[in-house]
Amino acid sequence: MPSSRRRRSSARRSSRRRSSSAPLAALALALVTAALAGCTSGAAPGASTSARPSAPPSSSSPSSTPEPPEESAPVTSPAEPPAPSAPAVPAFDKSALSIDDPASLWVVTDKLRTVDPIDYVPSDLVTVDVASQNPPVFRREAGDALLALFAAGEAEGAGQFQVQSAYRSYATQVSVYQGWVDRLGQAQADIQSARPGHSEHQTGLVADISPVPLSCALQACFGDTAQGQWLAANAWRYGWLLRYPADKTAITGFTYEPWHFRYVGVPLATEMHATGVTTLEEFFGLPAAPTYAG
Repeated sequence: MPSSRRRRSSARRSSRRRSSSAPLAALALALVTAALAGCTSGAAPGASTSARPSAPPSSSSPSSTPEPPEESAPVTSPAEPPAPSAPAVPAFDKSALSIDDPASLWVVTDKLRTVDPIDYVPSDLVTVDVASQNPPVFRREAGDALLALFAAGEAEGAGQFQVQSAYRSYATQVSVYQGWVDRLGQAQADIQSARPGHSEHQTGLVADISPVPLSCALQACFGDTAQGQWLAANAWRYGWLLRYPADKTAITGFTYEPWHFRYVGVPLATEMHATGVTTLEEFFGLPAAPTYAG
């Protein structure tokens, strides 16, 4: 083939290649342009999102919703240990001593309860050095408590005291009671004096007290004296009990005797004072004894 024809044929092929590659170049340019536009302005409307899933928003992106802060647990102070409770005070034991044994400080003798045995004589009787018409005899513990009682009363301004009567034997009580019967008759004697075998004096735990100088001896007016008032308010501190209160005749069977004090010991006297119970019958739950059984 002549060279001129070869040149024209080669030129035509080159022209055809250029003309066929031009559309491809234009398409490639369009794709690159579109890709660049998508990177700067986001996906075009209507574009499919399934072909290229978007990455989750970064937590640092300003457009993302901030997560709420975690709530911290409330700080509580350690609980204070409970304050130690006061030790429980044991209940008063009413059975600690006998109320039947005549040798017991708590023995109860009244119109329904006799001294048993009837001829009982305390084994620890002593003469106590206090003012008295006759040297008074008491059980030792009661005598010591009486000395302390009189000393306290005098020291606290109540004046001086003396004893009118203390321990009486069964035989002595027979004589005393009969004297009341002779003067007043038995019905009145039973209000004023105990029958033999029912007298607290036989226990050696009783003092009939009067003031010094002597006045209102064995009379209700003793309760109005300085000595009588002090005893009524303070005798319990030394173990003594006003045995026959004015408002308890229906319980004890005896009229008001502000001079008649019975020794029961400090624990019992304190408990009765604290609870406001004024008779042994009520404190120990015994029947009232307004009259003798027979």
